[in-house]
Amino acid sequence: MTKTPHAFFRPLAIGAPEPFREPPVKVERMIHFVPPHIEKVVAKLAGLIPKVDVVLGNLEDAIPADQKEAARAGFVKLAKDNDFGETGLWSRINCLNSPWVLDDITTLVHEIGDKLDVIMLPKVEGPWDIHYLDQLLAQLEAKASISRPIQIHAILETAEGVKNVESIATASPRMHGMSLGPADLAASRGMKTTRVGGGHPDYVVLADDEGSSSPRKAYQQDLWHYTLAKMVDACTSAGLKAFYGPFGDFSDPDACRAQFRNAFLMGCAGAWTLHPSQIDIARDVFSPPVEEVKFALRILEAMPDGTGAVMIDGKMQDDATWKQAKVLADLAKQLVARDPSLAERYGL
Repeated sequence: MTKTPHAFFRPLAIGAPEPFREPPVKVERMIHFVPPHIEKVVAKLAGLIPKVDVVLGNLEDAIPADQKEAARAGFVKLAKDNDFGETGLWSRINCLNSPWVLDDITTLVHEIGDKLDVIMLPKVEGPWDIHYLDQLLAQLEAKASISRPIQIHAILETAEGVKNVESIATASPRMHGMSLGPADLAASRGMKTTRVGGGHPDYVVLADDEGSSSPRKAYQQDLWHYTLAKMVDACTSAGLKAFYGPFGDFSDPDACRAQFRNAFLMGCAGAWTLHPSQIDIARDVFSPPVEEVKFALRILEAMPDGTGAVMIDGKMQDDATWKQAKVLADLAKQLVARDPSLAERYGL
């Protein structure tokens, strides 16, 4: 059963804030993960905040079991101690079947609910997971007198979650978007890889055998193409954002850039950055190339109302290419508002 439109946007607790009917428009090219229990990392946060679009305090994977409470307390402290300005403040809580999650949710809402933009929920299996968190957040927001709803971002990292991706996307008006979690998803599917994101040298197609004695050429394929496309379609149709998740090989920036670029071209708004070296890669990749933006602006100028057809540099442009151009131009305008240094480059 799904809620009627009238009921869908009702607060789920007396005194809870009204759900967003249109989600906030923000630039989120990189979601930068911070381990809140490591003091030397937290000490650099003030200098990091202006450089990233989102700071995420990580409470789940990569936090040892005996450091979970320290990470939670550390995140609350760094949230209170810093002014994030236009930079988003998120947290990835522990999964719903863990012994830490209830304290994660109740502590974050009570202590920093007025500053927290998004809760990232791991290992989402279906809409029932979103419904549980949605109801609980409403109750806690009402109790803490929070005036703005905290959004939910789901991680797709199980086969069950991928199967139910469309119903997850439409489970709540709190939904912000989704990220692909390739490592846990690989384990869930029984995939034969130990990599965190990226391709695999053995996942290939071979060129035709032409009878030559030379070895046949092999071309590496993308293990995540199907899942990423399915997630992008589910998110876009529901008005949400899709994100690529982690790329774990910090020693291979070229492969990271290639994976991020594929995700960008397929419709993703951003990606996770787990290491400072990935921040500039994400900023560059998820900001559209200057020449493409300038060409898009020429299309929009030549077709102000988006109808008809024109020739630009020998190429036909019609309503379909006008729509593509508008996607690039709108993104460029959002980026300029966030990063004014791009205005001159883009010609805006």
